[in-house]
Amino acid sequence: MSGLGGLIDSRIAAGLAGGPNPGDIVVASQVTDGVTTVTCPSAPLLAGELIRAGLRVDTGPVGTVGDWLDAMAGDDRPVAVIRAMSGGPGDSAALRSLRLAGPALERWHEACGPRRVLLAAPRSFCAGVERAIEIVELALRKYGAPVYVRKQIVHNTHVVADLERLGAIFVDELDEVPDGSRVVFSAHGVSPEVRREAATRGLAAIDATCPLVAKVHAEARRFAADGYLIALIGHAGHEEVEGTLGEAPRSAALVQTPADVARLEPADPGKVAYLMQTTLAVSEAAELAEAITHRFPAARAPGSDDICYATTNRQQAVLAIAGESDLVLVAGSANSSNSVRLVETARRAGTPAYLIDGPGDIELGWLSGAPVVGITAGASAPPAVVDQIIAALGGLGQVTVEEIVVATESVQFGLPKELKHS
Repeated sequence: MSGLGGLIDSRIAAGLAGGPNPGDIVVASQVTDGVTTVTCPSAPLLAGELIRAGLRVDTGPVGTVGDWLDAMAGDDRPVAVIRAMSGGPGDSAALRSLRLAGPALERWHEACGPRRVLLAAPRSFCAGVERAIEIVELALRKYGAPVYVRKQIVHNTHVVADLERLGAIFVDELDEVPDGSRVVFSAHGVSPEVRREAATRGLAAIDATCPLVAKVHAEARRFAADGYLIALIGHAGHEEVEGTLGEAPRSAALVQTPADVARLEPADPGKVAYLMQTTLAVSEAAELAEAITHRFPAARAPGSDDICYATTNRQQAVLAIAGESDLVLVAGSANSSNSVRLVETARRAGTPAYLIDGPGDIELGWLSGAPVVGITAGASAPPAVVDQIIAALGGLGQVTVEEIVVATESVQFGLPKELKHS
């Protein structure tokens, strides 16, 4: 099928022993006849669409014969090539898969066209994330594998998978770590109870807590020691929140909504303080802080902003691109609080926005009628993921990239003493 949008080649191919099963779809990342090679950069987008349609999909190079490839190579339109694997004569699985793939191929065709990409800056890794990843890498280099990590070192599937390949073992709780082993505490911080358990078990602990999270912990301890009720503005279940609450378990209460503020019962209404999870949306935190100070006019605020500089910068950057974009894509994992807040920030600006772990999560229907796409990445998402997204969009047509810079970051954090000379 061909048209103004792009060129699609979809056929049935014979499967090989040990290869894809009958009915599987292979989406070509490139097609070659041994002389001519045509690349298909949008393969991850089409593969993701086919997977969501319920098909079994592989992505990779495809070999071919015949002179059709020369004609395709001479056409400057986007190219998509798929093969439905057949088990032999009489096998209907391949034909059925091609029929099921039809709607996805139509959406790919409709999504083709030139695009302008607005790239938010700053985006991707912050200093605390870079430090946490480096701590695990240095620990593996210095002490050898395995090195255990309590919880995800940062909330990103790509980062975790890369470190697992190097020999890191991620666990939910310390009882999964063998006695005497080496363990890294994640960037989100831990409670004193976790630290005590590690010491009791004889675990060699290395602390990768972000210094900005450690600042909030110190504030919680100080307010608790002074007899304040601490209203912690944050999200239940988040590891950072659990660690902060653990610093003052008898003096802190989690506040997620104005109703939570109304339920606070301090022993002394004149001794209320509030702190914040570092990865919140600025507007969300401000609303709750205002509710606290309205009910308790003498409430103490943090000594300085708890929401970290990187979170604030990335929210301001996504606002700068949202107004000019038809669609905003945020690279980040589903459990990344700061990435989710970026999606919410763009949507509050009136622009459709979606959280994606990589190009395969982009639904082609989002791109139809969206000639201007804004792209950013949460503070825990690798820069390479943004490059992959842009490359995949380039497989749908010419892409012009414009970076919109709202701030320049130069923050660096030192390493724990155990690794300073690694």
